Amino acid sequence: MQDGTDPYTLSLSDLSPAQWLEEMQDIGESCGFFEPLGPRHNAAFVEKGDTLLVSFESLPAIQALSEDARPVGFELAKDNDWSCLTVICNRDTWFREKEVYGFFDQMTDDGFFDDFDQVVFFGAGPCGYAACAFSVAAPGATVIALEPQATLDPRLTEWDDRFTHMRRTDFTDRYGYAPDMLEAASAAHILYDPSDRLGAMHAALFARSGVTRFRARHLGGGMQLNLTQMGVLEPIVTAAAKGSLDRALFAELYRKRRSHVLYCKKLFAAVEATDRPRLAEAACAYIVTNFGAPRYRRKLKAFQQTNAQEDVAS
Repeated sequence: MQDGTDPYTLSLSDLSPAQWLEEMQDIGESCGFFEPLGPRHNAAFVEKGDTLLVSFESLPAIQALSEDARPVGFELAKDNDWSCLTVICNRDTWFREKEVYGFFDQMTDDGFFDDFDQVVFFGAGPCGYAACAFSVAAPGATVIALEPQATLDPRLTEWDDRFTHMRRTDFTDRYGYAPDMLEAASAAHILYDPSDRLGAMHAALFARSGVTRFRARHLGGGMQLNLTQMGVLEPIVTAAAKGSLDRALFAELYRKRRSHVLYCKKLFAAVEATDRPRLAEAACAYIVTNFGAPRYRRKLKAFQQTNAQEDVAS
């Protein structure tokens, strides 16, 4: 990395995973630190402002979802001039390894988090689990987690059959049950899709004092990307950091879903599955009017013909 270059604006695209990590190591060593945490995790710290964003991310997701292959933490920290600690896994591990525990133990012992006026933890899915679980290392932190799992301990969540390969992983030792780890947080914000049954069941386990749950219907399974494309992820995280994120503000920001084509298509699919042809026609017409989409034009024509025939028959 060249001296004077803002690390948050560097393009890291078109790199192999090994090359990408080498670039992140260069960024960390130039602007803060970089530390391998065993064979499957790494931590990169960029020092800037007095607010620290601790972002948990997976390398495959970073390279798949970001045009410049930058961590979402960099994007969120950039506009606010925050410092950023990015903890990266090479695949979804839920960060359940002793090297990660040891890293956060050391950060706590060294008073690393005490050097900042505010600490914000962020993550989505398995990384959202980690954001909640490891926030206990920085008492008083603010937490924003999208679609987090509470635990994958089969004794508590045997109903979740999505991650059976993780059932031998210990979720009962240190930094284990994510909802309990939020007890020291100043505030925690959990975003979930109530139409995603398993995700909503995990979100229910977070229902406790100091935790606010926000319903983001029809965005399950890719909430971080959808909120980013809607242009509301950064405002949500910034508002949470300022202590101003409440249900009224979230509802205001979430109105932008109406101009987000993927949300509208998921809404149409949900309506179509309920066998309500007139409502489906209205949803389909909205997509055609606002986004075009030839396939939906054909669907709309079919709905119009069917509903017209029913009108005549009645």
